Amino acid sequence: MDTTQSASDARSCRLTRRVMVGAVAVGGGAPVAVQSMLNAEATDVEANLRQIDDLAEAGCEIVRMAIPRRSCLDAFEAVCARSSLPVVADVHFDAGIAVEAARRGAAKLRINPGNIGGWAKTDAVLDAAREAGIPIRIGVNAGSLDNAMAQRTDLDLAQKLAASAAEYVAHCEQRGFTDLVVSAKAHDVMTTVRTYRQLARQIPHVPLHIGVTEAGTQFQGTIKSAAGLGILLEQGIGDTLRISLTDDPVNEVRAAWTLLAALDLRRRGPEIISCPTCGRCQVDMIPLADNVERYLRQVRKPLKVAVMGCVVNGPGEASDADVGVACGNGSAVVFLNGKVVRKVSEREVVDALKEEIDKL
Repeated sequence: MDTTQSASDARSCRLTRRVMVGAVAVGGGAPVAVQSMLNAEATDVEANLRQIDDLAEAGCEIVRMAIPRRSCLDAFEAVCARSSLPVVADVHFDAGIAVEAARRGAAKLRINPGNIGGWAKTDAVLDAAREAGIPIRIGVNAGSLDNAMAQRTDLDLAQKLAASAAEYVAHCEQRGFTDLVVSAKAHDVMTTVRTYRQLARQIPHVPLHIGVTEAGTQFQGTIKSAAGLGILLEQGIGDTLRISLTDDPVNEVRAAWTLLAALDLRRRGPEIISCPTCGRCQVDMIPLADNVERYLRQVRKPLKVAVMGCVVNGPGEASDADVGVACGNGSAVVFLNGKVVRKVSEREVVDALKEEIDKL
């Protein structure tokens, strides 16, 4: 008897409340939503709007904007008014900024229990969000736990993060505010995984925003995020995600979609299948695969596209690809669903793939 459970099967077993961030549904069985965060100067309206357009083109669905000072609120309001994506106000230390952001067009507020200033100030934010009809993300980070929680010696870090988030959820719900999303992140992958597993058990009705915080530069950060978030998503944990990279936010979005596609959760564009190269390869495989990948970024069809370096790996190894090439000595055969349809020269490979993809 097969006892394995796919990520989609596990997800159907964990139905949270549904929260609306603008027009984007989070939780309640909705597809995992992809997020990123703006890193343009918070007072530069046009720079932030350009970045939002770039992120939307890459597939971002929710964008977060930091409001570090009250003087940034006018710019935040202008961005919200013109943004093609729902904009989340990211607020630390000053509950008054969160209150004002709710009045100025935020699609959601993100506050941190560790530094928002206590229950009274939290209540003021809840009231503002309720009046504006927007949700709140309770965002706990390992580096900014409140002092009382951080000093507890009876709990490990994952337990502290989960306890802090759950405590704030309980307080919000006691005041009748249930339009909540929770995150509880650490830079350590397995601490993050343990935290979210505990939250999924402790507050199963609340949508979870998952991510490995401060994951690092593009290479390391992508690997750490894929490792941690892949574990969680396969177990049905996570309703929205951000892959946090010290890099262009567009690369966060590309990485997020690649991860979701690899887990068969969501597909937005093609998947490239390419061999790792070896001594049999008779073409310059690496730049060839890179060229194909760059072209595929603009394709919106959920195809499998194979780029193989020799007859050993293709077309047989990639017979399930919708379209592909298998290269030889300065030439390649083009195949569709494992069947060879024509032969082209090495320099014609990318154009040949474009032609076949356009027909599909």
